[in-house]
Amino acid sequence: MNEESSVKTSKEEEGSSPVCVGREDDLKKNKKTTASVHDREVVVFYHNGRFYALDCRCYRSGGAVGKAVGDINGQACIICPWHKYKITLATGEGLYQAINPREPSLSPKWRSKGVKQRTHTVTVDNGNVYVTLSDVVDSIDSDYYAEKFKNMIYSPLKK
Repeated sequence: MNEESSVKTSKEEEGSSPVCVGREDDLKKNKKTTASVHDREVVVFYHNGRFYALDCRCYRSGGAVGKAVGDINGQACIICPWHKYKITLATGEGLYQAINPREPSLSPKWRSKGVKQRTHTVTVDNGNVYVTLSDVVDSIDSDYYAEKFKNMIYSPLKK
């Protein structure tokens, strides 16, 4: 192993280590916060008894996500304030309503666009909330804005 490869391994390990983003009680009370985790800006939500973390800029145009959280088709979602895109908190899937003209019922149904927003792992230990960045190597749409706005965290999101 040469010196260059050991430096790469060290940086990879650093990027995969959990980062404390706040106290559990505070996050439960405030419902959301933004944080920088290894130079990546994330938003952390507490919704229906569960913590979620994802990239803090919408995959569509880079707008701040997290103004509205609700349940859509039984899934916890955020709604981007700029274009009203619906994104699941658990998987980062983009949701839309569509009508299938081949089905007898012409009522719209929720469909998935696939994973568009990168999600991250949240753990709680001794009253602290930690975020570990996703280790998925495939490119996800929100990666573009996560890189573009790297280290440009904005003021915490309001309720």
